[in-house]
Amino acid sequence: MQTEDLIRRARSQQLADILRRSAARVPDRTALVFRDHTDTFAELDRAVNRAANALAAEGIGKGDRVALLSHNSRSFVVLRFALARLGAVTTPVNFMLNAADVAFILTHSGARMMLAEDALCATADAAMAETGTPLPKFAIPHARTTTPEGWRPVSDLLDHADDSEVWRDVGSDDPIQMMFTSGTESRPKGAILTSGALFAQYTSCIADGEMREDAVSLHCLPLFHCAQLDCFLSPDLYLGVPSILHDKADPGEMLAAVEAHKVTKLFCPPTVWIGLLRHPDFDKRDLSSLNAGYYGASIMPTAVIEELAQRLPNMRLWNFYGQTEMAPMATVLKPEDQMKKLGSAGRPAVNVETRVVDDDDNPVPVGEVGEIVHRSPHLITEYYADPAKTAEAFRNGWFHSGDLGRFDEDGYLYVVDRKKDMIKTGGENVASREVEEAIFRHPDVAEVAVFGIPHPTWIEAVTAVVVPKTGASLTGDAVMTYCRDTLAHFKAPKHVAITDQLPKNASGKILKRELRMTYASVFDEKAS
Repeated sequence: MQTEDLIRRARSQQLADILRRSAARVPDRTALVFRDHTDTFAELDRAVNRAANALAAEGIGKGDRVALLSHNSRSFVVLRFALARLGAVTTPVNFMLNAADVAFILTHSGARMMLAEDALCATADAAMAETGTPLPKFAIPHARTTTPEGWRPVSDLLDHADDSEVWRDVGSDDPIQMMFTSGTESRPKGAILTSGALFAQYTSCIADGEMREDAVSLHCLPLFHCAQLDCFLSPDLYLGVPSILHDKADPGEMLAAVEAHKVTKLFCPPTVWIGLLRHPDFDKRDLSSLNAGYYGASIMPTAVIEELAQRLPNMRLWNFYGQTEMAPMATVLKPEDQMKKLGSAGRPAVNVETRVVDDDDNPVPVGEVGEIVHRSPHLITEYYADPAKTAEAFRNGWFHSGDLGRFDEDGYLYVVDRKKDMIKTGGENVASREVEEAIFRHPDVAEVAVFGIPHPTWIEAVTAVVVPKTGASLTGDAVMTYCRDTLAHFKAPKHVAITDQLPKNASGKILKRELRMTYASVFDEKAS
């Protein structure tokens, strides 16, 4: 090798370096617990080497996109880091998608291989049939005892004989991960992240989230989403923190795991924190080990923050706000500010600069609402194969988030709404967030989503879908009366529906797009 190549290797800072460094530092410490399998850091590092050598033998190399369709598992973690060691681009796929949606991702990403959980192999096969491009495919055991027909077992990769160290020359700006945006409003986009972006994001999470090496973490949200993968699991592996991995966010199982493993650190979106608080085992389990809680993905109702502070008094709480394109963390509300700045998304993280701007990208005065924009090394390099959307998002040298917000006089950011969630009714703007906060304070409300639907007179009508608390008797008329007593008249919902659950994606975000479609004709029906 030339001297410059040797220098580049000596200065390597790749995603793949995380496990090797932790294995050298704390080889015998528990790294990962999944079901009945436990890996030390040394064991996990060797498993990643075996899988990387096997994938290389299958022809996977730098820049190749590999689709990973699976619930959380040990295999998911090993394969993700094995692909990184080859400089390949891990492309996690939402396991809730149908075959047509998976086919779109395979086609758009140009995937070279499919790694899929056994229970999802039929969906993957249907997707590949739709694309007309069969791919090499490996099945990850999860729900079946046999490998689906036509698939090779993932053990062919994980049990490879060669566990020697793998190194490829992957620069900090080379693509290493393609995360598809959640698509709650439109067709998902392939967001390209690099090792450099991920390391900048991990630094922000560790510094602003006050993450410690002596923690024990529980990971239950999907790893195909960057919040669980890149705000928590990867920084924990970077620090050498033991990680307890679950394949789903079941509140009862989560509470039992906190007690059994003495978990100190937990991330949940607001919907899951609410599920934990409402579970009958919450007060039966010993949760005293929990000292660090995190939320994100959507805004936490202030009533839930207050309840968490009361029922888990030893737990300090952080809010990480951001989005996929920010890898994903942008701003942080720290524990000391949770009650002082209720409803705030906090201040920009250590590696982030944030502004609120008008439609001409000029900063707006304190207190005024505008679009939230960022500059940061966390950011994606592009929307894959979509130069027009990339240029639009990065206009004037700032990344445009699509979120509306305002700064207060102390520099704390408040997210008012998604641009597409701002309801324009009778010439007035109504933030769905404000109406949701008001409804959530009703003592019988467990969850609520507010959105706009077409109206013959008001153009858009404020509409709410409410999930009552267990055992509560609640009507739409009662909620509307409550809102008229607590909100300006034009902000009060003109229609309230009561339901037993809200549609959500696997990361806990409420799918308002589906709600708008479901209730779009409400006022047509009322008029008929």
